[in-house]
Amino acid sequence: MWQPLSSDCSSSHSCVSSAHNSHTNRTQPAHNPLTTRTPRTPQHDPLAHTPPASIRSHRGHTVKLSRTGRLASIAALGVAAAIALSACSSGASTSPSTSGAAASYGDIDIQLSYLKNTEFAGEFFADKNGYFTSAGFNSVSLTAGGSSAVSAEAQVATGKSLIGISSPLITAPAVVKGAAIKIIAADYQKNPFNVVSLASSPLKTAASLKGKTIAVSDFNTLAWQAFLAANNLTSDDVKTVPQTNGPDQLASGQVDGYNGYTTSFTGTVGTAKTPSVQFLLADQGLPLVGETLVASQDTIDNHRDELKAALKAIIKGWKDAVADPATATKITVETYGKDQNFNYDSQLAAITIQNTLMVTDDTKANGLLTITPALVDQSITALKLAKIDITADQLFDTSVINDVYKENPDLK
Repeated sequence: MWQPLSSDCSSSHSCVSSAHNSHTNRTQPAHNPLTTRTPRTPQHDPLAHTPPASIRSHRGHTVKLSRTGRLASIAALGVAAAIALSACSSGASTSPSTSGAAASYGDIDIQLSYLKNTEFAGEFFADKNGYFTSAGFNSVSLTAGGSSAVSAEAQVATGKSLIGISSPLITAPAVVKGAAIKIIAADYQKNPFNVVSLASSPLKTAASLKGKTIAVSDFNTLAWQAFLAANNLTSDDVKTVPQTNGPDQLASGQVDGYNGYTTSFTGTVGTAKTPSVQFLLADQGLPLVGETLVASQDTIDNHRDELKAALKAIIKGWKDAVADPATATKITVETYGKDQNFNYDSQLAAITIQNTLMVTDDTKANGLLTITPALVDQSITALKLAKIDITADQLFDTSVINDVYKENPDLK
């Protein structure tokens, strides 16, 4: 288990955190590891409650936005919080000794980026099938995002969460401002952003957007601007309007397309279920990893064995989820996300699409969640297009997951 660190922040109001996600009906797990794990910094969170985020429809459920959403507010609040928290976490401790006995890491928390849906089926499988227990953890708390949740960046910076799940578009600005955190792995080898249009008037490439009107949510502005820049398109070339309900706007003819998420793509829009098509921004000039796993530099340096053990469990869980999406959906709908009342078919469709983002030639060769040097470089280029100036060494540390696969080649 992690040991408490000395800190000058025990009563400081500079140690703050900000909300990352925006689902208002978050249910706390019955067992909270933070009650038994001593955090490395105080738990005073004056920015824990933030105004509600934009609303969007998620495969038939109207919910508060999270995931890559709220980038602007995260940049304004979460970045500052993560910096302050990183500054308060300057101590060091060591991982438990494992000589002559199996490691025992106690309880951990993993901060999810969104609702407990099939985006996190790998973590659910790792918990259900006992992979975390086998790795040396007493229990794991999978904390859903919500209006009262802090960002993954702030959670890992404080040591309250061993791992957080986030987006480069959120993590990178925090790092630029001084937060001591790194991306250590990625669920998605391709980001999920798409452009949806009518099958009768399909938009198939970035070039086809010229002269068109596209609905874009404010929380996707960074990614959208980067995409346009990558394809030498300007606001004069493509008219962007606020997205209220992308599918309905498209079906009614208000726009020629809308920017959404491929995991929410159903193939139809509107009440008349008008056929629709999509293309991915990742396939049109914006290769950027998604659903990234983040950890603090302190954890990477001083709790490496614990971090590797958790990653090993998560990888095993994702192997199960990818191989058996039906069961992954079942445990999501019936157990982990039961309070969300998800539709089974919608969640199954989402994870089926999600698998195409996770399983690529690279992950077949190197293992799930790995990030190749080429993809790291491409992601950095994409971030620069979003006007986030950061280097690969500042943002990424793939040595931990590479070590996991080196030590456990059977995981591939």
